[in-house]
Amino acid sequence: MLLCSLLAFAFSVKSEVRVAEAFSSHMVLQQQKPVNVWGTADAGEKVKVVFGKQTLQTVADGNGLWRVELKPMTANNRPQVMTISGRKNKVRLDDILVGEVWLASGQSNMEYSMNNHPKYRKPKQGDPDYQLKAWREANNPNIRVLYVKRDLQSDVLSTDGWQRVDSTSLKPVSAAAYFFARMLQDSLQVPVGFISSSWGGTMIEEWTPEAKLRNRRPMYEHLIRPLVGYTLRGFLWYQGESNLLDLGDTDVYTEKQEHMVNTWRTLWNDDSLPFYYVQISPYLYSTRREDIVLKTWIDLPRFWTAQAKAMRQENTGMIVTTDIPDVLTDIHPSYKWVVGERLCRWALNRTYGFKHVACESPVLKNVTRRGDKVILEFDHCDGGLVTSDGKAPDWFWANTRNHGSFREESATIEGNTVILTIPENLQHPVIRFGYDEKAQPNLRNKAGLPAQPFEYRF
Repeated sequence: MLLCSLLAFAFSVKSEVRVAEAFSSHMVLQQQKPVNVWGTADAGEKVKVVFGKQTLQTVADGNGLWRVELKPMTANNRPQVMTISGRKNKVRLDDILVGEVWLASGQSNMEYSMNNHPKYRKPKQGDPDYQLKAWREANNPNIRVLYVKRDLQSDVLSTDGWQRVDSTSLKPVSAAAYFFARMLQDSLQVPVGFISSSWGGTMIEEWTPEAKLRNRRPMYEHLIRPLVGYTLRGFLWYQGESNLLDLGDTDVYTEKQEHMVNTWRTLWNDDSLPFYYVQISPYLYSTRREDIVLKTWIDLPRFWTAQAKAMRQENTGMIVTTDIPDVLTDIHPSYKWVVGERLCRWALNRTYGFKHVACESPVLKNVTRRGDKVILEFDHCDGGLVTSDGKAPDWFWANTRNHGSFREESATIEGNTVILTIPENLQHPVIRFGYDEKAQPNLRNKAGLPAQPFEYRF
């Protein structure tokens, strides 16, 4: 399954043995899995790879491509050396750790960098310089990053290689991905490496091999394909705004994301790779007049529904972010540490077995109607439902198919349920929770995770 990556790398074949750009000093290799290493040399040249107690030999094929597979290793924060030797030269890679590796990708909200780019607003809640301080103070030697540059011209991966995290190396790097890695490393106490490869304004179609056939911008070709086969634990994804803005995607986005997940898992030859992603945040899409496809207030909720449906795939998880925007005309919410930490909750709970770490938002489980009462039972309440402001739950609306008009209904919490009071004579009511592009409901579980928006039709 490494063939595409290897063939691309072959364009840079020289007489000396070389290793692909995804490998460098300071990298993190995935623990507990066979680890792929590949590169180029003269056709037929013998290549030797030495790492720790493992020595592997292979021969470059007719295209000058070589590949070896290291046996699974345990986590190790002691820096090690890898050497790759050919007939004419030896490549030495230093300061290599063994631990956990994740690939983070998507559009501008994943690309949103640690250096707090001046075009982004500072958060209004808490310390307005929280991310700025985290960037300046970063110096954990057990966290490493491979930043992929926004370069569509290079035939190989455009990167300066793996780096230890500090204020210099983190400057262009995804903030959400860094906060994910920081929490993961603190929780597991093993080295963590993450790959930051994203591009603002891109659509999900551009991140699959078929993009070339559709005449899209070749994100996959330059930002993903050279990484295919680099052994890792899973994927992080933060995208969707452009599909809604440019294409008006709602229901169809479910299939698009599922296709991308299946494609990436196939390319990495592992159908079980976790895929954790972000449900995009409230934003006033309906106020935009420059878009080709004009939106109404309900298009974003429909898109949320499509994103939520994608959790039907195995080993996927979605975080809800209805609570993080400060300004609904800003499509880039500031609180990227909240995003990263919520993604990490999924990884800790589902991938690493930390079952005490809550990861799922409250989601509608069952609906019962008794007279003028509608009982909404939620799952994933983690100790019970609460509100962020101590007030009654808000953003619960109901209507009838006969009259079509919605109104907000009074709601109360009882354990894991929300009780609505609606007129008993209403026939076939439709219940909506947070089902509006500007909705920022106060309902959440005791772990602080906001409830997932929904529409329920009797």
